[in-house]
Amino acid sequence: MTPTPIPLPAGVTRQPGHGGLERLRIQTATCTGEIYLHGAHVTAWQPRGAAPVIWMSRASAFAPGRPIRGGIPICFPWFGPHPSDSSRPAHGFARLRPWTLDAVERTADDAVAVTLSLQTDAETRELWPHRCWLTFTAIFGAQLSLELRVRNLGDDACAIQEALHTYFAVGDIREVAVEGLAGATYLDKVRNGARCVQDAAPIRFTGETDRPYLDTEATTTIVDSVLARRIVVEKRGSRTTVVWNPWIAKAAAMPDFGDDEWPSMVCVETANAVDNALTLGPGAEHRMQALIRVE
Repeated sequence: MTPTPIPLPAGVTRQPGHGGLERLRIQTATCTGEIYLHGAHVTAWQPRGAAPVIWMSRASAFAPGRPIRGGIPICFPWFGPHPSDSSRPAHGFARLRPWTLDAVERTADDAVAVTLSLQTDAETRELWPHRCWLTFTAIFGAQLSLELRVRNLGDDACAIQEALHTYFAVGDIREVAVEGLAGATYLDKVRNGARCVQDAAPIRFTGETDRPYLDTEATTTIVDSVLARRIVVEKRGSRTTVVWNPWIAKAAAMPDFGDDEWPSMVCVETANAVDNALTLGPGAEHRMQALIRVE
């Protein structure tokens, strides 16, 4: 039986995107935006009158079973390489799967709320043995609100890691600072996972940076002197913030990342990863939220 099409409010269109993958495009008085059903992947958000906030690689693949480079990938149920089997997909399977569009609604403040879901199945259980139901809601307006909800449908507890792996557009990473993480412990993955403590100064970028900041619920701010703006990321239900830029060599080694694109992006990710992995009991649910605004 063919499912009943989801009604779309004014300002929202459903159409083929890059690679023929389905997407929703949002154009309202408050913003423009875009989200693909593949991976429930936000690929654009831009408040009216502002420069684009979400970064996308020009070299990204758009194909079934492959990740989209840039935007907001959903990492689940592990973060980074699989802990014991390098043949399994990095960052899990959620970003590689088609999601189901459940609802698209206009809100009272002229925003658009898009809700998609993914339920594990026989194919995902070949990679990860548990049964879970994921729901992702993105609200496109003057602010971008994101929520990932995970419910354990199985009879056993399951350990999960998760991230909203957000790529932000910046004028020049060498002129960017990230505030809000002073005093937090981080793993420096560029230095073999060395444990360090962030000093009082904002984070600045002079080379490859890959740091999960642990046990922090802090609001972070990307201070961009070139674009003369501040991007604020508030979060709830998240104990990890990941800060990442590949710099020159790593960017050149990634086939879906343009060699010259690294100065124009920074990842500040809302996550529960490494030491902050979660355990969900049978029937338990967890919600992780991020609220992004431009000042």
